[in-house]
Amino acid sequence: MPKTKFFSVIVTFLVCYLFWILITWSLNIEELIAGAVVSLLVALFASRFFIHTGKMRMANPIRLFSLIWYCLVIFMEELAKANWDMAKRVFSRGPNINPGIVKVPVDVHSEYGLSMLANSITMTPGTITMDIVEEDGRNYFYIHWIDVADGRPEEAGEIIKGRMEKWTRRIWE
Repeated sequence: MPKTKFFSVIVTFLVCYLFWILITWSLNIEELIAGAVVSLLVALFASRFFIHTGKMRMANPIRLFSLIWYCLVIFMEELAKANWDMAKRVFSRGPNINPGIVKVPVDVHSEYGLSMLANSITMTPGTITMDIVEEDGRNYFYIHWIDVADGRPEEAGEIIKGRMEKWTRRIWE
């Protein structure tokens, strides 16, 4: 196995295994063994799609630590804030929503970063990333937002993206 492919498999395995542990939220030995086996199989078959040749970004320990920090702290904080906001809307009297679609500029350029940020936004309640477009060398997300608090693209983007965009750039660029 060539050195690049080996590192690609290892990094893919580590990311998959980390997500396995986060999803199962169990340190039971059987769960850990099953997660390792499944993660290894996924890594063997999907590493060529996950990590392109010459783009071994996640082999850098700082980027890998940043990804772990993002998953455990940054995204969880944004998720908690969005859930709290949705809970207040659900339990309040009367309709307090102003749904709409906003075009948000994004200062992320890598495919992985765009994908991670779009999925992070979609996973927080109240927002769905509908499309990613590139216009005049800049990326934009079209996001369905449950309460369009500000229709201006820059301001809406700051509200929706929070700290996730900065961390996504730190990890993938």
